[in-house]
Amino acid sequence: MLRNLSLLLDLYELTMAESYFHYKRNAFATFDLFVRELPQNRSYLVACGLEDILDYIKELRFEKEDLAYLKSKNIFSAEFLNYLSSFRFKGDIWAMPEGTVFFAQEPIIRVTASIIEAQIIESFLLNTINLQTMIASKASRVAYAAAGRPVYDFSLRRTHGAYAGIKVARASFIAGCLGTSNVLAGKLYNIPTVGTMAHSFVMSFKQEIDSFLAYSNTFPKNTTLLVDTYNTKKGIENAITIGLYLKEEKHRLSGIRLDSGDIVSLSKLARSMLDKAGLNYVKILASGNLDEFKIKDLISKGACVDSFGVGTNMGTSVDAPFLDVIYKISEVTDEEGNFLPTMKLSKGKITYPGRKQVFRIRAKGGRFIEDVLGLEKERIKGLPLLIKVVDKSRIIYKTPPLDRIRKSLNNNLLNFPGALKGIESKYKYSVRISKQLKMLRQDLTRQLEKRQ
Repeated sequence: MLRNLSLLLDLYELTMAESYFHYKRNAFATFDLFVRELPQNRSYLVACGLEDILDYIKELRFEKEDLAYLKSKNIFSAEFLNYLSSFRFKGDIWAMPEGTVFFAQEPIIRVTASIIEAQIIESFLLNTINLQTMIASKASRVAYAAAGRPVYDFSLRRTHGAYAGIKVARASFIAGCLGTSNVLAGKLYNIPTVGTMAHSFVMSFKQEIDSFLAYSNTFPKNTTLLVDTYNTKKGIENAITIGLYLKEEKHRLSGIRLDSGDIVSLSKLARSMLDKAGLNYVKILASGNLDEFKIKDLISKGACVDSFGVGTNMGTSVDAPFLDVIYKISEVTDEEGNFLPTMKLSKGKITYPGRKQVFRIRAKGGRFIEDVLGLEKERIKGLPLLIKVVDKSRIIYKTPPLDRIRKSLNNNLLNFPGALKGIESKYKYSVRISKQLKMLRQDLTRQLEKRQ
């Protein structure tokens, strides 16, 4: 794992920073990080990644080897490299806590700092929020589709690299998964770890029953048998033999896993056979290219599945493998140090100016009915979603334990309309732009067009 991440940025962050150094060294700016549009099949997103951002801000500095590398590029001046040698982030950051449900156009993170500092951290913030929020949002849908049945993250071998595999496990756990197969993620984040066996284990023995016996003797208190290597019905029969053997030894077979074939009919067959054998306590785990759509279909058809192992489709967010996440300047200081709002006018990419806040409005019964995107100092009767996490370089927010973040997300979702959470929902939650922000945008649009 990389420890020093100071150069984990796009080159143009540094080239712009050098130009700022010469022409706008004392300027300050505010940047908003937000998702422009929700991906298809997403009616909401789940904020995730703030813990890593705070760790990054705390440790950010350019070491001697970093400066030597930059010097070797023959791009940067000695004065600018000297500036970087003592670089620290000294600004303020406001953010939505992890586990917060949010929508398009709403700032997830707001940075106010010297324009050089705000620019240099851009790429890391975008990279971190893109991956972890994307996965948390997908995993939330998978967990919801399971309708209370446990879901486990089995995605490590298909995630996009080691770092991604660890963050996928964490984001999935926050979003509602009960555990992960990823042992390192279990160690780092105290996430429950789970595992069964692979087909290779079964195939390494002369007979399937021999592999089952060996595994159950090794782990008599925690055995889940993979029954579809050869003939699934025969595999279930062999699992029953082992289950009865363990019962005699005063242990219990934990479960069987179905990884292929017609899961609906096979799970019904397995449940019937297990129950007739007096093994009604044995759980049935399904895996094999599952996602929220397949899980919903299995449940609707009456599959006798107690839990789900979900890998590739969740760990890569296969139907929405990236977010349209952007980081745009919304105000900048003039020569006197006064913050002036600014915005982008590109067709289809217009942004909202000024320092903003997201206000979540409740109905009398406590349900969320709409969000209002407004200016920070507006008096809007709603819950402000952005909280201050960094104050003049000092980290003032302590990341809660993952269990608490999970619970917060679950409570969050309970307060939204049920239609929002449907897997194939076309429901659009209301995000209203405040009158003052609309007026500022209109006035500034005219000014910028005239000025340019």
